[in-house]
Amino acid sequence: MAQIQSAKKCIRQTKRRTDVNRRRVNTIRSHLQKVEAAIASGDKSKAAAALREAQPHVMRGIKYKVMHRNTVARKMSRLSKRIKAMAA
Repeated sequence: MAQIQSAKKCIRQTKRRTDVNRRRVNTIRSHLQKVEAAIASGDKSKAAAALREAQPHVMRGIKYKVMHRNTVARKMSRLSKRIKAMAA
């Protein structure tokens, strides 16, 4: 257990940051799942709308450093590619 006041504060801050970051990651995941579900339903306009709605949340994940920018770029690219392929 931490004895020094600054170490105790660090523990409190880490716990608070961890909770916030978990919430952010869960929000991102749920938006991506909505996009996946829309793609699975076969409705292209619904899938495109879900992707547009998810994009700001995913990009915010980069800003707050809960997701790596290349991971986000890969996911967004693959999802948009799948949506574009739905018309064919």
